[in-house]
Amino acid sequence: MTDGFCDPAFAGVQEAFASNFDAGLELGASLSVSVAGRNVVDLWAGYLDAGRTRPWQRDSLVCVFSCTKGVAAIATMWAVAHGLLDLDAPVASYWPEFAAEGKGSLPVRWLLTHEAGLPAIGKRMALGSLSDWEAMTSALAAQAPWWEPGTAHGYHGVTFGHLVGEVLRRATGTTCGALIGTELGGPLGAELLMPLPIGDDRRTSDLIVEISKDGTFFDRWDPRASLGPKAFGNPPDSNDPNHCMTDAWRRAEIPAANMHSNARSLDRLFALLACGGRLGDVELPPSLVAEFGRRQVSGEDKVMELPTAFALGFEHTIPEWPFGPGAHTYGHNGSGGSLAIVDPDTGVSLGYAMNRLWWGPERSDPRWAPIFEAVYAAL
Repeated sequence: MTDGFCDPAFAGVQEAFASNFDAGLELGASLSVSVAGRNVVDLWAGYLDAGRTRPWQRDSLVCVFSCTKGVAAIATMWAVAHGLLDLDAPVASYWPEFAAEGKGSLPVRWLLTHEAGLPAIGKRMALGSLSDWEAMTSALAAQAPWWEPGTAHGYHGVTFGHLVGEVLRRATGTTCGALIGTELGGPLGAELLMPLPIGDDRRTSDLIVEISKDGTFFDRWDPRASLGPKAFGNPPDSNDPNHCMTDAWRRAEIPAANMHSNARSLDRLFALLACGGRLGDVELPPSLVAEFGRRQVSGEDKVMELPTAFALGFEHTIPEWPFGPGAHTYGHNGSGGSLAIVDPDTGVSLGYAMNRLWWGPERSDPRWAPIFEAVYAAL
């Protein structure tokens, strides 16, 4: 049984959401959909814990992992719009230490497009380093690129947030999490929490990992030759789901991975983009919204070793990795299934946040397809 609101025209979306629970694919989850900024679906169901003792509520929160990257991209857009940051200026003009190892001319833009060649840290980092801002940013400033920047792209799955976040901190004088809260979340009435306040632990979901018996798509990596294990295995806390429920994780700022939110809040933020940059008390230039959402790079990814495409800080839909049927949809998924996207052609924005992390042999999550189908059938 689901709780919340659903416009009658989108009843099929509620049915699709409920069917995922009926099929045993969910433990607890929330789903929100808007069209041109008007909310048409705001649903939640299930439980915050494996014991099914804590029902999912309207204000429940969960870690949305790499959906955080999409939120950080919008924070970067805000900084550019306010004249605090130039995408084509060298990173080192804001962060002088970054010039080490020949990186002095590397532009901010390449951090957002995953072309910087810095998806991994070569030196071994201690457990807990991911939550240590100074440790991560110092290591990245000193790191030599793994390929010539600007010549290829590769998913900066762990390092993206510290790279972009440190530039934002130097350029704006505030942290990425604080900027998001004051300039985006607060004015839009969206809960985009990084770090998670201690008082909100009570309404925050546990995380339950389910790995397919057929393995995961990460299994194809060569542990010695591939960049993937280096990128996602160092620091060692980068791929430990149990660590993602600790106090250290929740109180840190990791703009690649540790925002706590819910579907309604993700949808509300991405509805800003669906409306061309103007929603409530937040306004961004439509031309900048279009630039950030436009595909910048595509093709074989040097980290993931399969095709990916990126806009400025966002994943971009491609046939091999689709976010529904829209040809220009962009946003970001999060490890295990969470999603925050916008289709600029239809004005659809969508947030999905859940606590059953599904890792299987395919990239696409089996829970998404029926929801996408129902949303577009209702338009």
